[in-house]
Amino acid sequence: MSTLLDVRDLTVRFALPRKGFFGPRPYLEAVRQVSFSLEKGRALGIVGESGSGKTTTAMAAIRLTEAASGQVLFEGQDLLSLGDEEMRAQRRDVQLIFQDPYSSLNPRARVADIVREPMDLMGLGTMEERNARVRELFQLVGLRPDQLNLFPHQFSGGQRQRISIARALTTNPKLLVCDEPVSALDVAIQAQILNLLAKLKTELGLSYLFISHDLGVVRHVCDDVAVMYLGKIVEQGSRAALFDAPQHPYTQALLAAAPSLARRKSKGYVRPLKISGDPPSPINPPRGCAFADRCPKAQDICRQTQPMLEETGGTRVACHFPGPAA
Repeated sequence: MSTLLDVRDLTVRFALPRKGFFGPRPYLEAVRQVSFSLEKGRALGIVGESGSGKTTTAMAAIRLTEAASGQVLFEGQDLLSLGDEEMRAQRRDVQLIFQDPYSSLNPRARVADIVREPMDLMGLGTMEERNARVRELFQLVGLRPDQLNLFPHQFSGGQRQRISIARALTTNPKLLVCDEPVSALDVAIQAQILNLLAKLKTELGLSYLFISHDLGVVRHVCDDVAVMYLGKIVEQGSRAALFDAPQHPYTQALLAAAPSLARRKSKGYVRPLKISGDPPSPINPPRGCAFADRCPKAQDICRQTQPMLEETGGTRVACHFPGPAA
């Protein structure tokens, strides 16, 4: 397999108001030198609790959020160095599925026009070819042709997300960024949408950058997983390696807190770890490991020296004391 997306040392920071008129401007470090790669035809899940930087990382990788530094190589071309017109042309290969199917669709437009809109904006094909593509995609995502002229409010949440998926597929993209695509849906509908995404990935040869806080969802869809904490990747590996033998205490805590995994008593399920407190402030991140103050394994070196991602136990883990949970 060849690499489709290669992110190198991606950093995103947001300027905050000055404390005084002449004081230095503080910055919130949302993403701190994150690196990962995605191979063609595979799905990479980025997981972590709220505020970990997973969505910001994905949005910066496709230039919907401005990056402070780093490289994002898409088929060898650095997206961060492209001009506006060049990036606009590149959008054909990179599409986004939003989290909320209720607010991401124009309530005043008919769904046929919503799905056709990316082709209209990019001037792809004739009007007849665009309409034929819309009908084809409706069938592909499990919607009926007689629903083409309806409005979004006439569809359920699951059907609206199918419309969003169809819209993302109109330009024949190579990469789909899925930002919590099922978190707003009922559990029964979630399974249908996840099965649809898995089917489309196989049939169309798509690659996914999948953002989620639900490890059960990630396990169902993704081939590889990256775990983020306070803007950095703390563990990364294949689905089997990470779920069966997590090495980082934070990953182990996430697995222990996942109800779906606990019910299944999967091989990767670990007993709940005693973790208390809140993550440190991203405005002033700690010198050493960001997880040290909440980690049951932490020692002095953890608070003084930042661990680097290294191969351990089948995954790449940023921890001074990696290993299975006690």
